[in-house]
Amino acid sequence: MDRRSFLKTGAAAAAGGAAAALAAPAVAQGSKNLVIVSTWPRDFPGLGVSAQRLAARIGQLSQGTLNVEYFAAGERVGAFDVFDEVASGNSQAYIAADYYWVGKHPGFAYFTAVPFGMTTVEWNAWIKFKGGQALWDKISGDFGLKALMCGATGTQAGGWFNKEIESADDLKGLKMRIPGLGGSVMSKLGVSTVSLPGGQIYENLVSGAIDATEWVGPYNDYFMKFYEAAKYYYTGGMHEPSAALAFGMNASWWGSLSDWEKAIIEAACMEEHAAQFEETMAKNGEYMAKLENDHGVQIRAFNDDVWDAFGEAAAEVYADTRAHSALATEIDDAFQVALREIGGMMAKFETTFVNQRNRVLGLA
Repeated sequence: MDRRSFLKTGAAAAAGGAAAALAAPAVAQGSKNLVIVSTWPRDFPGLGVSAQRLAARIGQLSQGTLNVEYFAAGERVGAFDVFDEVASGNSQAYIAADYYWVGKHPGFAYFTAVPFGMTTVEWNAWIKFKGGQALWDKISGDFGLKALMCGATGTQAGGWFNKEIESADDLKGLKMRIPGLGGSVMSKLGVSTVSLPGGQIYENLVSGAIDATEWVGPYNDYFMKFYEAAKYYYTGGMHEPSAALAFGMNASWWGSLSDWEKAIIEAACMEEHAAQFEETMAKNGEYMAKLENDHGVQIRAFNDDVWDAFGEAAAEVYADTRAHSALATEIDDAFQVALREIGGMMAKFETTFVNQRNRVLGLA
């Protein structure tokens, strides 16, 4: 064999060997079942579609190694039953907002959103590069889970109300759907709060069982038709400045995966985390205009007095949260340090620029 033939044959063999090495994890490990349960109804605009997209993407990237089955809320278990379903090992993963589980431990709220907390960009930085993921692993691990970021909606709307909110006194006596620590803040201000799955909010608002609700933002909220029962829509609220979503897995199942399989899930989750946030940002303006122009929604913003009342109540909620346990204090300590470091720099650069840009261009 001459040198040219040897090189050609050798190169082909090497390429084949490399391909075999890359494909080996899929072949050697065989197919693993991945049953995903979600807190969102099937084909639910925004959140539900994002969850289905993520489930499909994991299957696609794994090339059949992970046999993915997706169940929307109510198809396998109820929306708020997904935590126990996955912790028990009956299913392998859930897609949800982890602040739904504050009844199990208030520290879970920090891994969705907390009042006066981090925006999505700030939260991403904390989770990825400032120790947030390690704390998420710690609290999730106590319940036999492993969680990854898999979606974000950005700063959420202050909510839908059947009357204008001109002072903190206007909140007293209202019945409002608002979960997490944001709900605890509202409770301090005299609101009767409930935590309802997304699929049950509309019927409760229309029937008058609740007077107000928060959900997400214009893009997601438009399809919920809340405007049929509440005409006052408040812009950015204190309760969910980031609103991250979780892909929570059974920790034992996660531990059984190969590094390649874990990398597939991590890649799909990171991809969808970015995609959902960017899609929401792209569509919020369009759907805000539809709400206002097509359905007569009255757009409002909370005034400074209301914001100050939120702040005072939030301070009490944080004190209560820290008093819960050493882990809650540890999470809050780390969160507050990162918020001031990352948020302080954001204020000097991004916030300064955006405020001045909007002033000059008349966008404010």
